[in-house]
Amino acid sequence: MKFASRLVQFDAAPGDRFRPTATPIYQTATFEQEHADRFGDYDYSRSGNPTRKVLEEQIARLEGGTHGFAFASGMAAITAVARTLRTGDEILADSDLYGGTCRLFTRILERSGINASYADASDLDTFATKITPRTRLIYVESPTNPLLRVIDLRALAALAHANNALLVVDNSLMSPYLQLPLSLGADIVLHSATKFLCGHADVTGGAVVVRDPKLAEDIYLLQNAEGNALAPFDCFLLLRGLKTLKLRVDAQQRNTLAIAEFLAADPRVEQVFYPGLKSDPGYSLQHRQASGAGSVLSFTTQSAAAARAVAEQARMFQICVSFGSLHSTISLPGCMSHASVPTEIAASRELPPELVRISVGIEDAEDLIADLDQALPRPALRRAESDLQLGWDREVRCL
Repeated sequence: MKFASRLVQFDAAPGDRFRPTATPIYQTATFEQEHADRFGDYDYSRSGNPTRKVLEEQIARLEGGTHGFAFASGMAAITAVARTLRTGDEILADSDLYGGTCRLFTRILERSGINASYADASDLDTFATKITPRTRLIYVESPTNPLLRVIDLRALAALAHANNALLVVDNSLMSPYLQLPLSLGADIVLHSATKFLCGHADVTGGAVVVRDPKLAEDIYLLQNAEGNALAPFDCFLLLRGLKTLKLRVDAQQRNTLAIAEFLAADPRVEQVFYPGLKSDPGYSLQHRQASGAGSVLSFTTQSAAAARAVAEQARMFQICVSFGSLHSTISLPGCMSHASVPTEIAASRELPPELVRISVGIEDAEDLIADLDQALPRPALRRAESDLQLGWDREVRCL
C-alpha cells in the first residue's frame, strides 16, 4: 500500500472480538493472569500495554523497521538510546543539534564516563577525523535544527560502520513520510513524537525504531526497567494524530515553500535556511535522500533586535519552543530551544543571535505571508533599531 493508505489501514485492536475501528485506550496498570505460575501477553502496563503495542508496531512499519518503542518524551527516547553505551564509550554528534540533546550528552552522560564530541557532519572528511576507537554512536539530525543543514546519511552510515559505530538519526523534522533513515543505512531512528507524528501539540512523546533484534532487546530492557514508556491515553492520541500525517505535511510543505520564496526575495531578510529552495546548498542532497524539505525554516534578520521584533510582532505565529503542529509557531533558537546548549559547545557553534525559526502550519499561506510582512521591521525603523541594538542584544543574551 502507498504511505497514505498505510497510515489508516492497520489492525486497530489485534485479537479484540468486537473489532473496533479505533484502538481502545487500555487505561489499566495491571492485567489479570489466568495462571499463577506464568504470565499472559500482558501483566503490567510499564512492561507492555495493548494500546502502546499498536502504536509501536505502526511506527515501526512506517519507518521500515522491525521493532518500535514509544517513550514518555523525545528526550526519554534519546536517553534510552544513550543508555545502551558503557563507561568509556564516546558519542560523536553533529554540531548543529537540539539544545536538550547537547545538555544530555554533555552534562548528564559525562557523569557515567561517556563522552561526547561535536563536529560538522556535513563536512564528512573533517567529521571523520573526529572518530576515535571509542566512538560507538554517531548521532545526527538531518536536516539539522535550526540551521537546516543536510547531512549525507548514506555516506555517514558507511563511515560509522567502517569504524564499528552505530548511526543514530533524529528524524523528528522529517517524519517517515518524507525520509526513511533506516533505508539509508542508519541503525537507529528516533523521534520527538511531540512534533509531526502527533501534529496537534497535545502529546509529549518519543519513539525509537530499529531493525536489529539485539538492539531491540537492549531498548526494551531499558524501557521496561526504567519505566519511561508512553502512557496509554497518550498512545491513543498519538495514533489518532498519525493518521493525518500525510495530509498535514503536504499542506504545511506547500505553505513553507511559498513563505521561503517570499522571505528569500525580501531585502529585510539576510538569509533563508530551507533545503526546499533551489538556491539552498543542501537542495540536491535533500531531494536525493528525502521526498520533501519539510515545514520548518530559519532566516536571519539584520540584528538580534529585529529578530525579537519579528517574533513578538507576528500575530499568527505563536512564540513556542516546539515545531510540527497544525498551527504556525515562531522562536529565537538561541534564546529558546537551544539555550540549554552548554557554554563551551555554544562558543564553537555558528548560531546567529539574529536567527529566527518558524514552523509552518496549515493556515492559509497568504495570511501567513501577510503576517510576516507586517512583522518584519520597515526600513524607516532601522535607525531606531540601530539605536536600540546594544540594549536589545544584551537582553537577548540574558534570556
